[in-house]
Order: sequence, then structure tokens, then C-alpha cells
Amino acid sequence: MSARSKARKRALDILYQSDVRGDDVASTLAAEAKRAASEPARETSWLYAREIVDGVIDNRDEIDEQIVTHAKDWKLERMPAVDRAILRLAVWELLFNDEVPAAVAIDEAVELAKEFSTDDSGSFVHGVLARIARSS
Repeated sequence: MSARSKARKRALDILYQSDVRGDDVASTLAAEAKRAASEPARETSWLYAREIVDGVIDNRDEIDEQIVTHAKDWKLERMPAVDRAILRLAVWELLFNDEVPAAVAIDEAVELAKEFSTDDSGSFVHGVLARIARSS
């Protein structure tokens, strides 16, 4: 697994954890930063995970607006928390990280959805992200 794939998984953990617990994302990120400081071997994945989470924090309103606009009759609150977290990190990559091709961002998000969410989540995530990618 590539360092960026590991970073996406770490970012997903942080976003999901803060959502489920109702904690501020920045607080969850700070706690993870303390833990990451003791894991120098994972520094590469940590740096990109932090970039993703910081990007989601900084652009949350626009990211959520894109998700709601393209989710076709799905309210953000009705989505499984893991799907929300996956969509947020992937939308950040699509809209705010020019280094990641859209196809890669979408593919990585779909794989996370297949691994960590419901049977239908992979196709749901793909559909939302594909619509966002086409509109941007």
C-alpha cells in the first residue's frame, strides 16, 4: 500500500472519529498529531493525512455543499458517517489538490468505501464523486 493510500486511511480515521464522537476535527487531529510524533516510521503518511484533514477543516462548507448538491436526494446527516468522511476527504482531493488526478482520488475513495462501509457505499461514493469531478 502506498504512503498516500495509508495517509487517506489515517485521514479517514480522524474525520470519522471526530464525526462519530461529535468532537471538533481540529481536536481529534491534535490528539493524532501527538500519537504520530512517536511513530517516525509513519511520518510520510502522517504528513499527507494532516494535509487532507487540514484541507477539509479549511474548506468544510464548500466541500459539504458539493456533496449535498451532487448526492441526489441524500442529506448529509442521513449518510453513514464513514461515507461522509470518505466523501469529504475525496472532495478535498478533487477540488483542492492539483497533484492528485481525479481518477485516482475517486478510485481510492471507492476502495475505502468498499473496505469500511456498506455493500452499496462503493457505488454511491463513485456516483457522487464522478458528478463532482464532471462539474468542476
